[in-house]
Amino acid sequence: MAIDSNFTYTEAYLACPECDLVHAVPSIREGEQGRCIRCGALLFVRHKDSLDRALAFAMTGLMFFILANMFPLLTFEMEGRSESNRLIDGAIAFWTAGYWELGIVVFIFSVVAPLAVLLVLITLLLPMRLGKAPPSPQLQVRILTHLKPWAMSEIFILGIIVAFVKLQDFADVSVGLSLFAFVLMVAATVMAYMTLDEGALWSRLKEIQA
Repeated sequence: MAIDSNFTYTEAYLACPECDLVHAVPSIREGEQGRCIRCGALLFVRHKDSLDRALAFAMTGLMFFILANMFPLLTFEMEGRSESNRLIDGAIAFWTAGYWELGIVVFIFSVVAPLAVLLVLITLLLPMRLGKAPPSPQLQVRILTHLKPWAMSEIFILGIIVAFVKLQDFADVSVGLSLFAFVLMVAATVMAYMTLDEGALWSRLKEIQA
C-alpha cells in the first residue's frame, strides 16, 4: 500500500516539561514545532522525513560499527615494540586477567549495546520504509527505550581519549582508523535517536496496517 509522505497525526494531550501546563494538541504536520503557551518551552519537534532520516543514520552507524571492529583503535610503540588494540581487546584483556565481570561489562557497553540499538532501529524502520509492518514494533520501541541509557559509547570515547593522553608520557601512541569510525558511529546513533519521532512512527504503522 502506498504511503503519503505528507501524513498528519494527533496526540490528545501533552504536558509542558517546564511548567506542567497541559495542552490539547491539534493535528501536527511534519516539520512543525510546538511551544507552551504559558512559558514558551519547546513541547515537540516533528522532524521532516523523521523515519527515513533515522533509518539512514542507523544504517550509516552500522557501517561505521563494522569498520570500528575491523581495524585498531590505538597503536603503541615503545622500545622498538609495537602493539595494536581493537575495540573488543579491552574486554578480552579484563577476561584473561581474571576480571571476567569487568570484561563482560566492557563488552556489553562497548559492543553489544551499541550494536543492538542499531539493529533494532534498522529492523524497526526498514520494513516500514518498504511498506511492511515490522515484526514487533511495541517490543522494539520498548527495547530502544531501555537500551538508550546503556549504549553510552561517548563515555567509552572519553576513556580512550584519557588513555591516549596518559600513554603518550612513556610511549608513542597513534590513532587507528577504528577510533574515527567509532566516533562517527556514535554520532550517527545520536542523530538517529534525535530524529526518530515516535508519533510519526505510530502514525506510519497505522497507515501500513490499514
